[in-house]
Amino acid sequence: MLSYTITFLIVALIAGALGFSGIAGASAWIAHVCFVLFLVLFLISFFTGRRPPAV
Repeated sequence: MLSYTITFLIVALIAGALGFSGIAGASAWIAHVCFVLFLVLFLISFFTGRRPPAV
């Protein structure tokens, strides 16, 4: 999931540098959505992940 975010961020930066504002905006929005989704899933798995049995 994080690799998709980085990929879309790089595409957005390249498209922005070349002047393709529509593609750059769409790629940046997709990268933002992927990052937020990654962050939410990470936090859920962090708090509900496996725990060692209580002693």
